[in-house]
Amino acid sequence: MNNSSTTPIDSVDAVTDRSRKPAPVGFAEALRFWLKLGFISFGGPAGQIAIMHTELVERRRWISERRFLHALNYCMLLPGPEAQQLATYIGWLMHRTWGGIVAGALFVLPSLFILMGLSWIYLRFGDVPVVAGIFYGIKPAVTALVIHAAHRIGTRALKNRWMWGIAAAAFVAIFVFGAPFPAIVLAAGLIGFFGSRRWPDVFSLGGGHGAADQTYGPALIDDDTPTPTHARFSRRRLAQVLLVGLGLWLAAMGLLVASQGWHGTLTQMGWFFTKAALLTIGGAYAVLPYVYQGAVEHHQWLSGVQMIDGLALGETTPGPLIIVVAFVGFVGGWLEQVFGADRLLLGAAAAASVVTFFTFLPSFLFILAGGPAVESTHGKLGFTAPLSAITAAVVGVVLNLALFFAYHVLWPQGFGGRFDVVSAAIAVAATFALFRFKVGVLPLLGACAAVGLLVTWVT
Repeated sequence: MNNSSTTPIDSVDAVTDRSRKPAPVGFAEALRFWLKLGFISFGGPAGQIAIMHTELVERRRWISERRFLHALNYCMLLPGPEAQQLATYIGWLMHRTWGGIVAGALFVLPSLFILMGLSWIYLRFGDVPVVAGIFYGIKPAVTALVIHAAHRIGTRALKNRWMWGIAAAAFVAIFVFGAPFPAIVLAAGLIGFFGSRRWPDVFSLGGGHGAADQTYGPALIDDDTPTPTHARFSRRRLAQVLLVGLGLWLAAMGLLVASQGWHGTLTQMGWFFTKAALLTIGGAYAVLPYVYQGAVEHHQWLSGVQMIDGLALGETTPGPLIIVVAFVGFVGGWLEQVFGADRLLLGAAAAASVVTFFTFLPSFLFILAGGPAVESTHGKLGFTAPLSAITAAVVGVVLNLALFFAYHVLWPQGFGGRFDVVSAAIAVAATFALFRFKVGVLPLLGACAAVGLLVTWVT
């Protein structure tokens, strides 16, 4: 691999003659690529998937367009971050189990370490005027980003009045009645499952991306490339993967229970984020209401304002947005003093690591266990109807999250306090920039942070 980079990953195509199949890719070369990808995967799921498509399909031709989209379709149906799971899937397809583990882990670890550093700065220097000014400008931008996320999910999910009805019912359930997010997901899934039997056209909206009709030359894993031996479905292998995954979970949880007790902070974080990991259908924004209900309201590991700040930090780091849970763990571990008042940083780092492990372990299991079945069926997935209904419900839940953020940003002392006109102006401007000019996340946050600094300096 050439190191003289002029593009995000590499400057030289793996093969100059696009009529020939590229040379085989060794594990070390793939490892270097996945490591670089972990540091430059900005832009949320859409941006991350676009980077992988450009590099793996168009330039390097490690995998064909159809096989890439086939893998993406499966990942989009799963709970968890689809871009990270897609990297895991391709790494597994190319280099067996360790290839998948390395690809998925390196997609997450850079953002975890970066977010730990930012979280430490936030906790130590959050009251410094410069830092406070930056967050003052960023918080309204986060509200705009959540509104934009609800719109983005809605344009994909709300294709008929039935889906609009599910979204509205989900919003009422969580906003008016405070229904727990898992109950909303379960109800929507059941509606999709039974509704599809009576009205199949209404609920046959899942599936993510359509088939490919473009080619970039022969690929290492091409349309007609036989499924590798390790990727063929085997009940024995499926059982092995599930047993290893369950064993890792039990070992980690057992260690926490033995050292902290069941009611210890780290143990409760492991248990809570195991459940959260299974509810991330529709992306990170979909599970944030559940994280808020559990981490802020129930366990009180951090405040609602800190949750907004954490989402802002998560938006500025590479990797999957769901890595914001590491911020929740870091702040919770710091404030709960899990290792004592004299070891705050160590306790916070341990909590962030625990949360990350339990959040991402299911994502690896979904790929390593389910990948062979998908390869054998080539995308004829029969469970898109419940997921279509769940995605519609997610729109209503994310809209509720946007209102929650707006409340804390615009009325920082509650409805009885003053209305923050400046924050409202920043939020409106950020929303307009996202919808009208399609401004990227990082430029938007940078501009809003600058405005926040300016306002703090003036006042």
